[in-house]
Amino acid sequence: MKTILNIIWLVFGGLWLALGYFFAGVICCVLIITIPWGIASFRIAGYALWPFGRTVIDKPGGAGVAATLGNVIWLLAAGIWIVLAHLATATAMALTIIGIPLAIANIKMIPISLMPLGKQVVPTNRPFVGTYR
Repeated sequence: MKTILNIIWLVFGGLWLALGYFFAGVICCVLIITIPWGIASFRIAGYALWPFGRTVIDKPGGAGVAATLGNVIWLLAAGIWIVLAHLATATAMALTIIGIPLAIANIKMIPISLMPLGKQVVPTNRPFVGTYR
């Protein structure tokens, strides 16, 4: 079922969403000081390309002060706008019955889009890899 949902997701918006995050990552990597956000954008692009069967967890060892500061900068510069775009897209997808799981996946991306540093994408059958507390 995850594969079917991922293929439907890919056709109805996942590819464009992933390409947007990929190009944002390229731009961030060109500007040397924003490389951490570029790497986070590449991580989100992979997640946006194939979201079903995967989840987001905090990186082992915590985010740290630098990641927290970076997340605040990201939140103010881009995070709020990306979240609004995800909410608008999710609303449009939820108008049809087949689009409801896609809308849920879009909403599931909001936390990593809002604060991407210090996060890790893992398969859902192993969501606690390296985070034993």
